[in-house]
Amino acid sequence: MRIVSLCPSLTELAFDLGLGDSLVGVTKFCIHPADGVREIEKVGGTKTPKIERIAALAPDLVLLNEEENRVEDAEALEAAGLACHVSFPKTAIETAAMVRSIGEAVERPDEAEEIARATENAARRVREAASGLPAVRYAYLIWREPLMSVSGDTFISDLLRLAGGENAFADRPKRYPVVEPRELAAADLDAVLLSTEPFPFQEKHIAEVSRHTGLAPEIFHIVDGEMLSWHGSRTPAGIEYAADVIGRIREGAD
Repeated sequence: MRIVSLCPSLTELAFDLGLGDSLVGVTKFCIHPADGVREIEKVGGTKTPKIERIAALAPDLVLLNEEENRVEDAEALEAAGLACHVSFPKTAIETAAMVRSIGEAVERPDEAEEIARATENAARRVREAASGLPAVRYAYLIWREPLMSVSGDTFISDLLRLAGGENAFADRPKRYPVVEPRELAAADLDAVLLSTEPFPFQEKHIAEVSRHTGLAPEIFHIVDGEMLSWHGSRTPAGIEYAADVIGRIREGAD
């Protein structure tokens, strides 16, 4: 089977399903596993794929994500006669279903089932462990200028919810809303989580955002954006990571 992946987390999933040798094209943003993707042809970006080149590679299947990739590109690929698998999981449980679906499509159902069950078991374990514990009210920032957060309709928010996190901006209609410094200051937060992607927040940014919002530097935490936003084979570890983040914040508040 020949596969092109246009989403970094799905590229990682393909490798973990044992299909590294089947990948004939990936995006320039597909960075994991580093050794595995190094020699695979890059066919553009997630939103700028080289449609003609992908068609020339004659893949049996193209893996896409509804958020990472554009509808018009999926339509162009299908118009070129290519089979496309498009997914858009917003929760850990939906991710398990996605993994099973891709596993069937690439003829790796057993390997996919192992990942899917690990995801469901991790979600159940973390949710049960958080039951009865005080919620941790947080804001999760993904961008610096302007400051942008995540709504409750996101994979990130679901992972943190399983661990007992309460998203202060869960009810925003946009999935990635712009938030004003004054809104953060008034949100009665236990923590502000600064993600390492898509904007690469670092420790040096804590003082800056603290100054703009008036919030104490102590409630800011740098978190691994890949662990909390990449859906697929790393989701079981991502669920555990979310639990660790929320747990450490909860312990610090005690």
